Amino acid sequence: FARIKGSERIDVQPDEEKKSQENENEKRIACTPTSFSITLFSEQFIWRCKGHVALGQTLCGLLLSGFTPERNRGRNLLCPRVSLSLSLIKRQSSRIHHWNRQFLLLSTMKLESVLQFLENKTILVTGAAGFLAKIFAEKVLRVQPNVKKLYLLLRAADAKSATQRLHTEVFGKDLFRVVKEKHGPNFGSLVSEKVTVVPGDITCEGLGVMDSDLREQMWAQIDVIVNLAATTNFDERYDIALGVNTYGAKYVTDFAKKCPQLMVLLHVSTSYVSGERGGLIKESPYRMGETLNGVSGLDIDAERRIVEEKLDELRREGASEKETRVAMKELGIQRAKIYGWPNTYVFTKAMGEMLVGELKEDLSAVIVRPTIVTSTYKEPFPGWAEGVRTVDSLAVGYATGKLTCFLGDINGVVDTIPADMVVNSMMVAMVAHANRPSADAIYQVGSSARNPMRYSSLQDYGLRYFTQNPWRNKDGKPIKVGKVTVLKSMASFHRYMAIRYLMWLKGLELVNMAFCHTLNGTCNDLNRKIKFVMRLVELYRPYLFFKGIFDDTNTEKLRAAARESGSVETDLFYFDPNSIDWEDYVMNTHIPGIVKYVFK
Repeated sequence: FARIKGSERIDVQPDEEKKSQENENEKRIACTPTSFSITLFSEQFIWRCKGHVALGQTLCGLLLSGFTPERNRGRNLLCPRVSLSLSLIKRQSSRIHHWNRQFLLLSTMKLESVLQFLENKTILVTGAAGFLAKIFAEKVLRVQPNVKKLYLLLRAADAKSATQRLHTEVFGKDLFRVVKEKHGPNFGSLVSEKVTVVPGDITCEGLGVMDSDLREQMWAQIDVIVNLAATTNFDERYDIALGVNTYGAKYVTDFAKKCPQLMVLLHVSTSYVSGERGGLIKESPYRMGETLNGVSGLDIDAERRIVEEKLDELRREGASEKETRVAMKELGIQRAKIYGWPNTYVFTKAMGEMLVGELKEDLSAVIVRPTIVTSTYKEPFPGWAEGVRTVDSLAVGYATGKLTCFLGDINGVVDTIPADMVVNSMMVAMVAHANRPSADAIYQVGSSARNPMRYSSLQDYGLRYFTQNPWRNKDGKPIKVGKVTVLKSMASFHRYMAIRYLMWLKGLELVNMAFCHTLNGTCNDLNRKIKFVMRLVELYRPYLFFKGIFDDTNTEKLRAAARESGSVETDLFYFDPNSIDWEDYVMNTHIPGIVKYVFK
C-alpha cells in the first residue's frame, strides 16, 4: 500500500499500513499531479482518469495478465511523472480479476445496432413455449422480420405434436396480436419462412433432436443460442428439476460447442441463485462444487446418482405415482438445504450455471439473471402476462377474498422487472458479447438496486385498485377488499394459524368423534388445506423476509454502453428500471393485465 507524489514512490509507515488494512472496504491509490486515481470498493473498480490515460490502460493490462510477485519482483511500471511498484496492486488483483475483465470489455466495446445484428441470423430458442421465450420470439419477428431463421425447441414426441403446440401455446396467444396486425394475411407465410419448430427434449443429449438431418442442419447454421428452458416450481420433483435446470444447461452448452459459427450462447438463470443471502448480492459466478453454506462435497454427477438410486428404491417398493412424486419433491428440498439453498428450483439453477461456466471453454457465453419477472411494460403492448407468477399470486388471492393476511416484512423490497425489459437486456447482451469470449459475463436484471418498490406500496396499490375495480364472484357479486393483517414474523404466523384454524379444526374433530366420524371428509379436507398452506409458507419464507439487494453494476454498464454507442436502438431495446413509475405501472398496467390474462 503506497502513496504517490510526483514521480516518487513513498512507502506508507507500518502504523498507517495497519490502519489501512483495518478498513478492507476502501483502498485508494492517488496520483495527485496527474489527477489520476483508482478507487477500490471491495470488488468494485471505479476509474477516474483526467491526465494519464496510458497509466490506466497499463494498470488494466497488468490486472488482466494475472501477474505474480515472483514474475514481477523488483520491476517497476514507469509512466510519465509516475512510478508504481507492481506489487502495489498485486494484493487486489485476484479479488477484482473477474470484475475487471468484465469492466474492461464493456468499457472498450463498440456496440452495433441490435436490428443489424439480428438481420440474417439463425437463432435457437429452447423452452419456446415459456413466458420469456414467447416474448423473445415475438420481438424478433416484429422488429426484425429479416432474421434468417428461428429454431423453436419444444418438448414433443414428434413434429406433428410440436407443430400443434407451436400454434396453440405460442402463436395462438394474444401476445402476437401486434405482429399479426403488422403483417396481416402475410403473417402465416412469415412464420412458415422464418420459423422452424424443433421437437426435442432439453434433458437429453443432443437436446433430444431425433432427426439427424435437422440436427446437422442446426449445427451448421446456428449463430445464437438462447436457453430459456426451465422449470420454476420451487418444490419441483428433484429428478425433473435436475434434468431441466441443471443437465439441460449442460446439454445446451454441449450442443453449442458443435456449432462452428456460433457467436454467443445466452443462458437465462435467476438472481435468486443467491439463496437467502442478504446485503448487496454481486454479479459473481458459481464455480463447480461451490455451496452457499460452505459445506463441501457438492458433486453434480453424484446428485444424479442419488436421484437414480432413489427412483430405483421407490420402484422396488412398488410406490404409487403420487408417493413417488412426493418423495422426489422432498428429496429435492432436502438436497438443496444440505448445501444452503432454500429450495429445489434455485439449487438446480445454480448447478446449471456451474456447468455452463465449467464446460463453455472458448465459447462466448452470457448468463442473465432476472429477478421477479412481471407483465410487459410497453411492448408489444402493456400488461401482457401469463400464468400466476410469484407476486401475482398475492394479487389473485387478495382480489378474490382468499388472502386476509400478509406474512413478511411489509417494508421489505420486492424486486420486480417487466418481462419486455428482461428480453431487451438479453438482446443487447447478445450483441455485446457476440464473438467476444470473456471469463464470466453475468447480468442481474432487476430493480432493487436502482428503483426499489416495497411490499407496503404493492399492498396500497392493490387495495386502491380492487376497491375501485372489485373482482366479481361466480354469482356476479363484487368482492369487497380491505387492509390485510400483517404478520411480521413466523411466530406471529403460527399464532394466527392456531387461533384462526387449528383450534377450529380441533373442535371439529371432537364433534366428528361425537357423531361417529360422519365429518371425516370435512376434517380431512381442512387438515389437508392447512398443511398445504404451511408448506407454501415454508417454501416462500426466504423471500417474504428477503434482505438482499441485487447489484446490477454489469447491467448498468451494458445500458451505458448501449446509450453511448449511438448505434443501439435504445427506444426499442430499453431496460432501465429507473424509467418505471411503479404506481402507474402497477395500477394501470400490471394489475389490469393479470386481471385480463391470469384471473380465471
